Amino acid sequence: MKVNKRPIGVFDSGLGGLTVVKELVRALPSEDIIYMGDTARVPYGPRGVETIKLFSEENVKFLMRKKVKLIIIACNTSSAVAATYLKSKFKNIPIFEVIGPTAKEAVKKGIRIGVIGTRATVASSAYEKGIKKISSKAKVFSKACPLLVPFIEEDEVNNPALRLVIKDYLKNLKESKIDTLIMGCTHYPIVKNIIQKEVGKSVNIIDPGTFVVSRVSEYLVKNEMENKKKTKSKKEFYVTDLTERFTKVAEMFLGEKIEGRLKKVSI
Repeated sequence: MKVNKRPIGVFDSGLGGLTVVKELVRALPSEDIIYMGDTARVPYGPRGVETIKLFSEENVKFLMRKKVKLIIIACNTSSAVAATYLKSKFKNIPIFEVIGPTAKEAVKKGIRIGVIGTRATVASSAYEKGIKKISSKAKVFSKACPLLVPFIEEDEVNNPALRLVIKDYLKNLKESKIDTLIMGCTHYPIVKNIIQKEVGKSVNIIDPGTFVVSRVSEYLVKNEMENKKKTKSKKEFYVTDLTERFTKVAEMFLGEKIEGRLKKVSI
């Protein structure tokens, strides 16, 4: 199969990366997509660095067996902790992470930048380092939000307790007078409205998925790897654990029916 006809591979620690798939479908409707969600081991955020690297490597190997032409690390935790390792180990395939494109966009939007994410993402300081490389004047304020992923994965987005948790997590960032906020986890776009209401309309909210997809689009054009077919694109969805609840949550992330299209696999 010619390279341009091959699918784009996307992986995440769970189902949150489907928000990136949704953006891919919108921006690149002709591209076939293969998604891997490691639902058996979600979340990655509380885990150690070596474990995150191992899990991320296994996801990459799975996607490579599917003959993808490039890989998007939708997971912010994997992007922050394992991207450099993965790029050095798998030099024969382009790998895109969410940190770099997002840091670049954040600096365009503001100078007092907040970052929310998992414990591992925040502890890595990946966003702060990325922002500081671009602008020494930018101030970065980070906050780990470990309870948000479980709330969202459990489809408890309308639970009043979630609003209280978000309010508490964002309190210090609001006091720091941030003008921009990076949602450093693929799950967070699902509760963007709650986050925006809490920080205020004047704060720019940045979704990393949008900007990594833009980077991928530019790469495909530059390297003549676009799939220019006219037929409808194909999407395959794989997970390492499958329950009825996972299907419901997947549809929430993707914004379309997915029942019967999630396939459980071992990696």
